[in-house]
Amino acid sequence: MKQTYDITASYLENYERGPRLDDPPDVPPTPLKKFLGLPVHSRLGIAAGLLLNSNWLLGYAAQGFDLLTYKTVRSRARECYPPPNWVFVDADDSDGPVYATDKLPTDPTDISSAVCFGMPSMPPEEWREDVSRCKVGLGEGQLLIVSVVASPEPGWSASQLASDYAQCAAWAVEAGADVIEANFSCPNVCSAEGQIYLDADLSGNVSTTIRDAIGKTPLLLKVATFPAGNSMRDFMRAVSTTANGVTLVNGISRPVLHRDGRPVFGADYVKAGVLGRIIHEPSVASVRQARAIVNAENLNLAIAAVGGTSTTNDLADFFNADADAVLLGSAPMFLPHFARDVKQSHPEW
Repeated sequence: MKQTYDITASYLENYERGPRLDDPPDVPPTPLKKFLGLPVHSRLGIAAGLLLNSNWLLGYAAQGFDLLTYKTVRSRARECYPPPNWVFVDADDSDGPVYATDKLPTDPTDISSAVCFGMPSMPPEEWREDVSRCKVGLGEGQLLIVSVVASPEPGWSASQLASDYAQCAAWAVEAGADVIEANFSCPNVCSAEGQIYLDADLSGNVSTTIRDAIGKTPLLLKVATFPAGNSMRDFMRAVSTTANGVTLVNGISRPVLHRDGRPVFGADYVKAGVLGRIIHEPSVASVRQARAIVNAENLNLAIAAVGGTSTTNDLADFFNADADAVLLGSAPMFLPHFARDVKQSHPEW
């Protein structure tokens, strides 16, 4: 099975080489819709992760994806964790470990995987120039979403954390971003930027600071799963006056092991983000919960759904749960023509 991202190579090797894509397919025209008030040819795109730079983003734009998320950037350079960063896994629907495997299912839509990159970033001067290249290369009805995150130092205050987010967001808008996505969750970092969404007051403060820095540019906040109780409701209430929407879910964290019990990503990262088939049902449930809160609280928040989408039935699950858009995480690595195929069968999406 061909893979556009070489999981046996390093992040930097994939960054420099670009995606292994065939020539662009004939993508059928589709009528314009709206997402976050902006015109788009489909409400289908790629989540932060696979689109490492302009080569990746424009390559997938040519494949027919219309909502394209530039992989998370920072206010300073950050190296990627050492390989492996992406492995395929055998997984069940429990909360227990998943196990690395080289034996893939015959149907690529059944694949699950796990990732541990640590949100690397090129220096700001490099990614800002590259974001500008992305914007110039996109066509009508395609949106450039830039994912940003803070890089907190030990002892930083909440205000300093928020200001760092805002600086990245402002730079991204200046470079041409149509939408900012602030990553408030990451299962593979040990520092503050990985858990912001679980603190409703902090989330509200950071969102407000970003809003002040980016003006009217639409703002999405990316979150992971919430614990039982009112934490999702509290979060969405806190950000509803400054953000335009939420992106969920950012993977589901589980132990990722070899069959002999060794952690795949090392002792510091026993748990990592699991993607693909195994997280689809819980992701749909999270989207339903989010929509119920939006409706009950009369909140003006869009919902961008992520989680285990690799078939049109998966898309239907999310749109039936009243998602405003669906972003694919891992599936475009081995299903690059997915957007073209969806536009042929479901031009209304």
